[in-house]
Amino acid sequence: MSDEQRKKEIDEVTGVETTGHEWDGLKELNNPAPRWWLWVFYICIIWSIGYWVVYPSWPTLSGNTAGRFGWSSAQKLKEEQAKIADRQKVYLDRFEKASFDEIMNDEELYAFAMAGGAAAFKDNCATCHGSGGSGAKGYPNLNDDDWLWGGSIEDIYQTIMYGIRSGHDEERVSAMPAFGKDELLTRDEIAAVTNYVMSLSGEAEDEAGLGQGRTIFQDNCASCHGENGQGGRDFGAPNLSDDIWLYGGDRETIYETVYNARAGVMPTWEARLDNNTIRQLAVYVHQLGGGEEETVNVEQQQPDAGTDGVDTNAEPVEQPVDAIPGAADVIDAVNDSIQETQE
Repeated sequence: MSDEQRKKEIDEVTGVETTGHEWDGLKELNNPAPRWWLWVFYICIIWSIGYWVVYPSWPTLSGNTAGRFGWSSAQKLKEEQAKIADRQKVYLDRFEKASFDEIMNDEELYAFAMAGGAAAFKDNCATCHGSGGSGAKGYPNLNDDDWLWGGSIEDIYQTIMYGIRSGHDEERVSAMPAFGKDELLTRDEIAAVTNYVMSLSGEAEDEAGLGQGRTIFQDNCASCHGENGQGGRDFGAPNLSDDIWLYGGDRETIYETVYNARAGVMPTWEARLDNNTIRQLAVYVHQLGGGEEETVNVEQQQPDAGTDGVDTNAEPVEQPVDAIPGAADVIDAVNDSIQETQE
């Protein structure tokens, strides 16, 4: 059968002309494309030509055609960021001038700091400390009340700003000797002091050898960790008498710490984040659960006999941020701004 005869062949079942292609006895029918599909195809062609004209599209030696609208994604981002900055400026002007004490006692500024700090923490800190600040081996848990350098907002702010062993001129630095690696103590002495350190938190395995370990501890460790092993924030020395451990509290880990020492690094954020963001982070980290001293105070007003319905002796009470009147509106506004930036 010639090619011309195949092309004109009509399928007996459907009455449709075949294309002449056949596979294992199956013949391809020459059905035309649906009319609606053709119209959509033509409209897409027309739309694409219009798009080429009004939007940036064709590449050129100097970049690309600008388009009749002069639109660009960079310009759109710039405009959206300007809108976000305007929305934040309502609170930012007040936030910049306020002290930490004023921020903690102003419901709107506190909510603004918490919303901004939560976003900054997620983007910059969660990689090491976890999304909820619970930490990991070698990365402190920010939810407890155990702080190497202090847990007030000012202490946290300084740590975030300058870092720990970060290379900054104002860095926090603690240096624990490598008692084994530098041959300051023998292996037996390190084993003895390890057992004594475990006894400080009630985990000692060999009560008989505590005397030797105590002597070694007093001679080599007490100057930083204190006579009772309760630590010292002036040196960034951890409390050894509780059950909170940065690298682990089992015998092998403590032995390794004494033998080789530890020297974790936290970067300085001074050059990476602006001061307002660092202050927001300080407030947020402080409120994760382990912060010290400062609290959010809102006066609890209750009627008092003989007054105009206001108790002048009302005591401040602590309230979570989402329980503070007006705080939710501030958080929603900041979160909307953050969402617009991400989109």
